[in-house]
Order: sequence, then C-alpha cells, then structure tokens
Amino acid sequence: MKILVCIKQVPDSEGVLSISNSGKGTEFEGTYRMNHFDEFALEEALRIRENMPVESIDAVSVGPARIESTIRKALEMGASRGIHIITEGEDHISPLETATRIASFAGEGGYDLILAGVMAEDDMQSQVGPMIAEMLGYPSASSVICEEIDPEKGILYAEREIESGVRECLEMKLPALLTIQSGINRPRYPALSNVLRARAQEITVLVAHPGAKPEKREEIVTFRYPETTSKGLFLEGDKKEKARELIHILHEKSII
Repeated sequence: MKILVCIKQVPDSEGVLSISNSGKGTEFEGTYRMNHFDEFALEEALRIRENMPVESIDAVSVGPARIESTIRKALEMGASRGIHIITEGEDHISPLETATRIASFAGEGGYDLILAGVMAEDDMQSQVGPMIAEMLGYPSASSVICEEIDPEKGILYAEREIESGVRECLEMKLPALLTIQSGINRPRYPALSNVLRARAQEITVLVAHPGAKPEKREEIVTFRYPETTSKGLFLEGDKKEKARELIHILHEKSII
C-alpha cells in the first residue's frame, strides 16, 4: 500500500498579519508551521503503517521555497519521502490550482490512499481534498473521525462527523481519499532518529507542468479589516454608584 498525505504550511497565530498596500494581498511577519489538521492526517497514515504493510508514506505540499521546513517536519514525524511542488513568489494559490497540481502528481504515483486535513487554518475552505478526489475519480469522505482498512478485500470503512454529533458510516473501495478531522488521534512528537534522518534526506522538488495549471476562475478583489463594533462602557465610582448608573442605562435602553 502506498499512502500520500497532503500538507500545507500556514502562518503561526503568534505572528502579525496585515493587509498589503495594494489591498489585494496580505503581509505576514512571523514564523510558519504545518497546518494542525494535516498533522492529524499524517499521524493517521503513520498508525496505518504500524498495523499493516505500507510501502511508503509520501508527504506532498504546494508552495514557495519556504515550505521546505514544513515538509521536513513531516519527515521528522515519520513520512518516508517529501515532495515539494514549487511555485514562484508569494502570490495566493487557489484551492483549484493546488488540487490540480497535487492530482497531476498523485495520478502517476499509484497511491492506494490519499489523506488530507479537513481544512486549512488560514483560509478554512475545505476544498482541496474533495477536488483532488474528483479529479482522480476516487471515492472520498470528509471530516473522517474513524477509519479501518481491509487490505485483502481492498475495502475502506470510514466514519465521518455530521451535524449534531451524528456519524455517517461509509464503505468504499480503494484507492480512496479521506479528509481527516481533528481528534481522530494524537499527533506524535518526532523521534530523534527521524529528526536526524530528515536533516540529511533529500526532498523531491517538482515544477508543475503547464497542463497542471488550470484556467484562473477566481480573483481576489480586495481585503478589508472588519468594521469596528460599538465600544464597551466602563462605569466609574463605588459599587452603589456603578449599580445606579447601570440601572439608569438599562432603563434608557428599555431593557428593564
């Protein structure tokens, strides 16, 4: 069995994100890291390998040169190989472009199972995984919280979260694609042996061929900050004065 895990590099929440001068992009000051939802997907692939023979677990990511650090993090966690589909510059890459590039690579890789996080923390669009499945003609399930594989029959059983805590149970034939929900497992800390291996291991860098870049279907028109809501009011004085003032305000607003 060959498994492909799709990972994405996202800005760390402790950094400073601002709108660029053009108003059509963003600027980020801080560090980048692996998307947390993708960590659950990678951990699930590693657990599958612990329970059955797996030829390789490949981690693939699309983006500029800086995402190499995130691919190496996947190698440190235990991935067999890292694949970097490189892009130029820091321009926004739409989910369709990302999915098309990954599907173009995966279609030639002979993968039995493709895993991805349920969404990316930066745009929260949840589109790349299902798009890859559609392009490859694979059965798929999103928001998967439990999975089991029968390698002899080539059958995958999956449970996915839907509204009100209800689970939908599915069976599908391999090859298939799953987007993994958080909570399905607990991502491991990298072992020292994997960290040392990842430092020396070469990452496969690919340039997407022209056929893997679809016609542009969306364009960012503008970014803007949320409108300022009404500000809070701080009451001054002792407890009795604050209480009288509060009652007065609530009377004025016909609340009491």
